Amino acid sequence: MWCLYALANKARICAPGAIMAPTISNCVLTGKPGGAHAAILPEAGLTATVGAMRALRQNCSDRRGPLLSLLLAAVLVLAQVAGARSQTRVDLELVLAVDTSGSVDASEFELQIEGLVQAFRDPAVIAAIIGTSATGGVAATVVHWSSVNDQAQIVPWMRLTDEASAYAFASAIAADATRSFSQSTGIGGVLQYAERLIRRNRFEGRRKSIDVSGDGSNNSGIPPRLVRDMVVDEGITVNALAILTEEPFLHYYFAKNVIGGAGAFVMTVSSYSDIVTGMRNKLLREISINIAAGPQPGVIEYRP
Repeated sequence: MWCLYALANKARICAPGAIMAPTISNCVLTGKPGGAHAAILPEAGLTATVGAMRALRQNCSDRRGPLLSLLLAAVLVLAQVAGARSQTRVDLELVLAVDTSGSVDASEFELQIEGLVQAFRDPAVIAAIIGTSATGGVAATVVHWSSVNDQAQIVPWMRLTDEASAYAFASAIAADATRSFSQSTGIGGVLQYAERLIRRNRFEGRRKSIDVSGDGSNNSGIPPRLVRDMVVDEGITVNALAILTEEPFLHYYFAKNVIGGAGAFVMTVSSYSDIVTGMRNKLLREISINIAAGPQPGVIEYRP
């Protein structure tokens, strides 16, 4: 984070994460009169930051003179340069978010982990990963989540291009299978966390996806549909695996409030005993848009 100041106008402009002009009267991002400030939250992405600076520059140039306009132009250029830093191109950036809330008991948590481990050792999933290698492969990470502020990146970003790297990722998941949380269910919180992981990593994916598995609706923190809409605006798809042991109509809730973006889907399993098959089919769908793995017994794909 870095900031520039225009003391004459008492303006503070930070990029590439934030813009604040706390005492510029009648100068807001909308251009409507009567505003006292213009701001973007510190966690805003580069696209939002650059767009906001352009709007602020346009709205403020006529009202506050050339000094602030010149300063904003300089910040805009620097923010764009910062965003163009060297990144490794991949076909897919994938955050795998595993539910560890209180409704998930120890054996059910272990089955989620085992489902991921077996999925990344599955020949069909490995073939799908190899199919993306010409465009950089898959960058994947694993997150545990529970309440609105309970998220942890358990497996760091790893690039998968072949059988060896897929097996290495599976081994990394199995090696750190300690449960991180066991509180309430904050789906909005994990969507925010996953978006930050994607935005701050060293990869640039042709596709970006957040994969949420869970057995309950949101009961902690920000409503997930609000975060979902912002995440989708950043070009990220949100998919879900609904485990119907606690809430038999959870897939409808996920379809309305959680998933979104290009090709988004909810896949359901009726019990934790089906989760290995569910994880496999979901990953096949996410990794390769050319593979349409048909539902197997106990596994249903649901689209709104």
